[in-house]
Amino acid sequence: MAALFDPWDPAFLADPYPAYAELRARGRVHWFEPTNQWLVPHHADVSALLRDRRLGRTYQHRFTHEEFGRSAPPPEQEPFHTLNDHGMLDLEPPDHTRIRRLVSKAFTPRTVERLKPYVRGLADELAAALAEAGGGDLLKDVAEPLPVAVIAEMLGIPESDRAPLRPWSADICGMYELNPSEETAAKAVRASVEFSDYLRELIAARRKEPGEDLISGLIAAHDEGDRLTEQEMISTAVLLLNAGHEATVNATVNGWYALFRNPSQLELLRADHSLIPSAIEELMRYDTPLQLFERWVLDEIEIAGTTIPRGAEIALLFGSANHDPTVFENPSALDLTRADNPHISFSAGIHYCIGAPLARIELAASMGALLERAPTLRLAAEPERKPNFVIRGLEGLAVEVG
Repeated sequence: MAALFDPWDPAFLADPYPAYAELRARGRVHWFEPTNQWLVPHHADVSALLRDRRLGRTYQHRFTHEEFGRSAPPPEQEPFHTLNDHGMLDLEPPDHTRIRRLVSKAFTPRTVERLKPYVRGLADELAAALAEAGGGDLLKDVAEPLPVAVIAEMLGIPESDRAPLRPWSADICGMYELNPSEETAAKAVRASVEFSDYLRELIAARRKEPGEDLISGLIAAHDEGDRLTEQEMISTAVLLLNAGHEATVNATVNGWYALFRNPSQLELLRADHSLIPSAIEELMRYDTPLQLFERWVLDEIEIAGTTIPRGAEIALLFGSANHDPTVFENPSALDLTRADNPHISFSAGIHYCIGAPLARIELAASMGALLERAPTLRLAAEPERKPNFVIRGLEGLAVEVG
């Protein structure tokens, strides 16, 4: 199994999809010793398990570490786990239900809709600058600055304070990879402390002088006497920033790289910009920005005759599910006109991405702006892939215009 599924092998990272096809052919569930996880590669199983309440993002609402047969995280990692464990992505009901309900009061469709002119204006500005320069790094010049600025604007983080946001996020997200190193953990802890300290000060300032931003909305949000604690507000803000741009950055560069490698599809898109919405869905399916999502088994389950006991961990392979031929016709082909596209890149069930509407607005804005401002955009050099598996992206994407 290790030879087939090797998330540390550069060749696998370059193109994991053939290995996924082999995994699917070999069965519905596979034990993977290096990470002590059960791998689930089929779309139907991944989709069902994302909604299965016998699984959870955490187990601590029901069990102690000892009861669950797990060790507590090392004490030196406490700042990261405090930050991570109070965000709704890593909570289960009733806490998840309460926090998501309160966050939804601030993170409304109207809030997202109000950002549209800002998103489109910034996307146009970034694309125009890239075109005027004759090219550059699509990642650093367009893909990164747009979603970071948008979520910072939404949260109410002043422009002068935004420089550390992306490095903090990158360091924290390093902990979501498989078997992170001690150095990765130390960076995540440092970033967690610095980001939390910054947000604590910002929350104190917004308590005194509320604004129209999301932080002020989170402070004000309450329901039947429930309010977010300060730690929940901090964890929510970090989650919204990290999840709110990491996937969008990678979806942008993965998507454009896929378009450059499929010139007939790129020409189709250039000829018909009305394909942008279906193109975004297809590009997120074709090269999935989040390849794997983990769940703890809270109550014993069975998959295809294999009993998976309480205390086990399941790795749901999003990238594999999005290439399952029983759901997607000719899945290895990029087809921007694909009409039936039930990809699971935004997850499913109670943890479905709350920021999906905003991500779609950002991806559409940047794609539309680049098609308009840089219609001759082309690849200038083969990119280097990041040495990550879970969060799939590129180190950069050198492009030329003209």
